Amino acid sequence: MSDRDTLEDRLSAAAERYEKLARRLAEPEVLSDMALLRDVAREHSALEPLARAAERHFKLLDDLRQAREVAAESGGELAELAELAAAEVAELEAERGAAREELRHLLVPKDPLDDRPAVVEIRAGTGGDEAALFAADLYRMYARFAAESGWDVELVSTSEGVLGGLKEIVFVVRGSDAYGRLRYESGVHRVQRVPETESQGRVHTSAATVAVLPEAEEVDIRIDPADLKIDVFRSSGPGGQSVNTTDSAVRITHGPTGLVVSCQDEKSQHKNKARALKVLRSRLLDRMVAEQEAERARERRTQVGTGDRSMKIRTYNFPQNRVTDHRIHLTSHRLEAILAGDLHEIVEALRLAGTEERMAAEGG
Repeated sequence: MSDRDTLEDRLSAAAERYEKLARRLAEPEVLSDMALLRDVAREHSALEPLARAAERHFKLLDDLRQAREVAAESGGELAELAELAAAEVAELEAERGAAREELRHLLVPKDPLDDRPAVVEIRAGTGGDEAALFAADLYRMYARFAAESGWDVELVSTSEGVLGGLKEIVFVVRGSDAYGRLRYESGVHRVQRVPETESQGRVHTSAATVAVLPEAEEVDIRIDPADLKIDVFRSSGPGGQSVNTTDSAVRITHGPTGLVVSCQDEKSQHKNKARALKVLRSRLLDRMVAEQEAERARERRTQVGTGDRSMKIRTYNFPQNRVTDHRIHLTSHRLEAILAGDLHEIVEALRLAGTEERMAAEGG
């Protein structure tokens, strides 16, 4: 089968699937089942860009066929028409080349986890109080990026440091393609700047670790209650009158893996337990995905993999007003704007690199 046949067949199949899903969305059995409706709507929405691109592609092929026929059949008194048709053929050929490249990217199978909410965990690393301040900067950066993207942010737990810093914060980002766009933020983020507490004006290097996990659903990960050790304790920090007066905070330890999740931001012990279980499921799902990615990484050299939390992925250099992503060698001198939430350039560059990686893995 030729490359053209493969492309045309896959586009036709995608367009047919899109139309079939559109019909299914109106079926009574789908409308009466919320879980099924959500899954069908999610797949239909994911296929829409490809279906629209396929429609443009087939129209382009039809226009090209007609232009070639005119160019071939015109002659004599119609020489001028033939010349115009030949010029149109050249333009359409160039347009088709660009369109085919776009289609190759769209045809790369989308990770089904990309549409999930993203559970983001930020922890201060080396650097003491300065690292905690940087962790707070990163949280504000992602919160503002989420707001610009039309997403919602739900706090799960926080552990505050001094001077407004954060030792740790866990939050969930909900919105279209949240995990798909944030997944490559996982890793060690390094900052180089003069700390507020530095009297000599020396530049210090500090770090914070970011982990982005796909929010797990109960059907993804089933947890045996017998594997859990659940402790309750009194909250410490913001929380109103219930702080230090009721045992509302919850700590869950998963025996088989040793994973520990704590949640204390809600006044209700029940709500804290539910949130902690959500984070635990997401960590277990992330561990499973990381193992799969590690297996694939043994077969090929990865470029922007999300499994290695210890990898230094990005440096924020204040003296040079520079942000550098070390995986894709992208450098921007817009540090202030990026920390204010303008992450679009970096996020899209990382997504493109991830798509190219998957294309290479599939021999595309």
